[in-house]
Amino acid sequence: MADNSDDAILTKSLDGTILTWNAGAQALFGYTSKEAVGQSVELLVPPERRAELVETLDRVRAGQSISHLETVRRRKDGTEVVVALSISLLRDADGRMTGASTIVRDVTKSRTADERLRESEERYRVLFDESPMPMWLYDPGSLRIVMANHAAAELYGYTMDELLALALPDVFRPEDAEKIRAAVRALPLGRSYVGTWKHRRKDGSLLDVDMHRNDVRLGGRTLRLAVLHDVTRRRNLEEERRQSQKMEAVGRLAGGVAHDFNNLLTAILGYSDLLASRFHVGDPERAEIQEIRRAGERAAALTRQLLAFSRKQVLLPEVLDLDSVVRGLLRLLERLIGENITVSLVVAPDLGRVLADPGQMEQVIMNLAVNARDAMPRGGELRVEIQNVDLDDAFASEHTGVTPGPHVLLAVTDTGVGMAPEVQKQIFEPFFTTKRTGEGTGLGLSTVHGIVNQSGGTIWVDSEPGRGTTVQIYLPRIVGAAAAAQLASGTFPSLEGSGMILLVEDDEQLRQLARRILELSGYTVLEARSPEVALRVAREHDGPIHVLLTDVVMPGMSGPELAASLLRERPNMPVLYMSGYTDNAIAHHGVLDPGTQLIQKPFTPNRLVQRVREVMGGTR
Repeated sequence: MADNSDDAILTKSLDGTILTWNAGAQALFGYTSKEAVGQSVELLVPPERRAELVETLDRVRAGQSISHLETVRRRKDGTEVVVALSISLLRDADGRMTGASTIVRDVTKSRTADERLRESEERYRVLFDESPMPMWLYDPGSLRIVMANHAAAELYGYTMDELLALALPDVFRPEDAEKIRAAVRALPLGRSYVGTWKHRRKDGSLLDVDMHRNDVRLGGRTLRLAVLHDVTRRRNLEEERRQSQKMEAVGRLAGGVAHDFNNLLTAILGYSDLLASRFHVGDPERAEIQEIRRAGERAAALTRQLLAFSRKQVLLPEVLDLDSVVRGLLRLLERLIGENITVSLVVAPDLGRVLADPGQMEQVIMNLAVNARDAMPRGGELRVEIQNVDLDDAFASEHTGVTPGPHVLLAVTDTGVGMAPEVQKQIFEPFFTTKRTGEGTGLGLSTVHGIVNQSGGTIWVDSEPGRGTTVQIYLPRIVGAAAAAQLASGTFPSLEGSGMILLVEDDEQLRQLARRILELSGYTVLEARSPEVALRVAREHDGPIHVLLTDVVMPGMSGPELAASLLRERPNMPVLYMSGYTDNAIAHHGVLDPGTQLIQKPFTPNRLVQRVREVMGGTR
């Protein structure tokens, strides 16, 4: 049996002398039987292993058998081999120990395979545990999480022990728990899956998570590996962009409606004034006409709010100290919001200046104060804070529409009822309101949004139900000298005048009204329903034209294009534009181009005549 065994089998005396040597031993170690028999087993032991050999021989002499002792032995050519030794005692007929029989098995290959397996497992363990991508393994039957890495524990806010005590539904919203169970049951083994879910962290906050799932075999059973990607920030930015695009579309619609509506209101207000002038003060019929006019003024105010939302109003920006603007409103605010609400103002030292329309900024503050009051029916605190801030690239990347750089922050905080996330998504939309019917138009915050954006700033709202609301407005801070745009203005003791006016307006009703107002004030009017007609009328008129009064937006040719064409032939002719909203042809971001004269629709007869006199007087 020894001669035919593939294992090396040898016998040795108690002092370690080799007594027998089989063919397997020769194949393993390279020594022939003649070379090995009579030699000490030290022949096969590397020098650094000699102490181990002495210990093994001592155990044998003490009567111990040894089973599967892994060690290292040396071949004849000097190479080393990993072996497993099994040593049995040899006894004579009287039971005395005479030596030992040793079976030597080469385990180098299996040992190397085991080491490679351990190394492979260690590499995968490190890749799993130390990966920055959150991952976990779960049992598709019980849905228990059986393994997780540190990134997953950090993302969800649990310790590792806490996370491994959870089942998959525990990290989903309660309303999604049954959906995830059904989704796991419906996914066949071996099928990968990719989907986006709302997950819940330990503190209750929600995450948008992309889940990539695959089946893996581990420990004789099938588990599912979930690779998780937190896309909350990306989804928030996408939602902000969608909301911004929607607001832009609604703004364009509101601006167009307001433009047409302003033409109608100009006619209503103008003819009301003309009609009222026929009656004495105190006449009942005059009072009825004044009611019509008051209704028109309310409609005009509503239209101005629409224009503010759509960022198409004309701004008169100045270099402003927001501290002065707010302090100028404090007494009015205190009366407006009531005695049960405390108003406090916190202003940082060395506050920077902004370029904005003071009247519009007052409207912003008043609208925010009224909203705060309505959110605190039982009283509370309204806190206004103003400070310098520097917005960096990181902040800008997380907030759509923000430009990095120096800004002034105006923050208005209340201790009111707060708002749910679904309400916050709609608060800047026109005509959206949480108030009862008749208590608000839903244009307050949309007006604020439009004014802030048209002033080059951004607005953000932070609110939770029961925890109040903070509205943060960031306006670009002026660094160095800045010139404020101003419209020329003047006053005249009399609105009567004379001169030739070229009136160009495509709206017939408004054109007839303007002509009648001007003619009643003593002016001569050349009337044109389109820019093309105006060019022909101007060429056919031999005398001077003292003012070109033209609409801005008209079919075929704009008012500025018409003016440019006529000014080539009449370079000294003053131009007064009429418009219900700003247009890039005469303004940029709502600020009039230098030297541009404008009368905003709707206007009153007195205001039209006054503006014509101002323009004519400026040239004479």
